[in-house]
Amino acid sequence: MKKFLSGMLIFFIAAAAANAAKYEPVPAKVKMPAKYTEEYINEIAAVYKKNSNEQIIFVALDMLQGTTGEFSRNAILGDNLTGKPVKIEFKNLSEINPSYENFDAVGWKRKGSLYIYINPKHKEAPPGALAALLSHEALHQDEYNSLSEETYAWTMEATVWYEMLQKYPELENVDSSLVRRENILKNLFEKGKYTNKYIKKNVYANKGYKGLPISSPGFEDL
Repeated sequence: MKKFLSGMLIFFIAAAAANAAKYEPVPAKVKMPAKYTEEYINEIAAVYKKNSNEQIIFVALDMLQGTTGEFSRNAILGDNLTGKPVKIEFKNLSEINPSYENFDAVGWKRKGSLYIYINPKHKEAPPGALAALLSHEALHQDEYNSLSEETYAWTMEATVWYEMLQKYPELENVDSSLVRRENILKNLFEKGKYTNKYIKKNVYANKGYKGLPISSPGFEDL
């Protein structure tokens, strides 16, 4: 009986190790909130494995719970226009379009499925910052875009980052290009007294959005 139990224990340990090995681990340089132990990350993998094979993405998505970005989290899990989980990966964005080389992320629809591609330079960004970025990109669910849609998405991102800093104020000073982006958005959000006032001005002045219509399906003029 003891041999049987010992054998079963070895089997379960081996199975757990094999399951964890399928996922890309969180980079060693990334400081995680205390809650996200290796054991806990392996537990939540069952929820997010259809979205990514990156453990840091599991954590980022999980951190959206209880924030304004929970809508985006649900969209990523499958509550979106396609009805399918959104696939998320770090990818050289110039492979999609040379003009995207320095973008932080892009949302993409291909063959009826949605994808979010994140610039690999953010692989070591805090998961709270990645959560804010994902809350933005998850709002782009079709082939159409507009100034109103971008205004809404940027405001969502700013709001989520603001909420992250309420829980984890130390994130504001992490040396990361993504954190710098999020802090700029937070400052615009606060300057506008927690409205989209200054974010909208920046969106409308952004040369990358030149030629976009004012509205798109689901996003009227804000």
